[in-house]
Amino acid sequence: MKKHSILNLLFLTSLLTFFTPSLEAQQELTAKEIVEKADENMRGKSSVADVDIQIIRPTWKRDMNMKSWTKGDDYSMILVKSPAKEKGTAFLKRKKEVWNWIPSIERNIKLPPSMMSQSWMGTDFTNDDLVKEASTVQDYEHKILGKENLNGKETYKIEMIPKPDAAIVWEKVIVWVDTRDFLQLKAEFYDEDGELVNVMNSGEIKMMGGRKITSVVEMIPVDKKGYKTLIIYNDIVFDKEINDNFFTTRNMKQLK
Repeated sequence: MKKHSILNLLFLTSLLTFFTPSLEAQQELTAKEIVEKADENMRGKSSVADVDIQIIRPTWKRDMNMKSWTKGDDYSMILVKSPAKEKGTAFLKRKKEVWNWIPSIERNIKLPPSMMSQSWMGTDFTNDDLVKEASTVQDYEHKILGKENLNGKETYKIEMIPKPDAAIVWEKVIVWVDTRDFLQLKAEFYDEDGELVNVMNSGEIKMMGGRKITSVVEMIPVDKKGYKTLIIYNDIVFDKEINDNFFTTRNMKQLK
């Protein structure tokens, strides 16, 4: 082979090396894929959970217990088991419809999208936080802002902006997702004026239901000193077969 042919070959090889992404770069996840993995970690194909809720205020504390069922993004059910005053109250999400069964008046009420931003039963979580009418994967545009160290863990910092047709109260949400286990460790919620309203922290990572999850989630309203609400997972089972017909307004009244 002539000398100039060898030089040309070496030049072409160097160009290909320069312009071809490395294997690591090719495998880099998109922001949407990261959020989807974090969401799937806490949901699975389905989940059945026993959960305590603590509403903490400067001068008092209130405890609740509930059972929840989820199936993918389309279905979720929540049954309040205590205290006695709210026992039997149920919430149902079926696709884009959200219903509330109130046993004291024996009525099923369909919740409009405008109520999704309101407090869930006096907690610092909204109806949407608990019932999850909005999908963190499908109803937002996602962008990686970089990587940050959070409490000793490397995380992806991701900005989520609601899509124009999504009925979401927040102007933007910023989440931090652990790069190793893909667990969401923190979220910040901003209003239409760009002001930070709520901070959600997730921690106490444990093995439950055969997978690693954050077993305690706290929501803190930034402008209310001494206010916060804790969600504590006592038990959770993933990927149990649940028929779609479980998630009906009729079944809400019969839950035990």
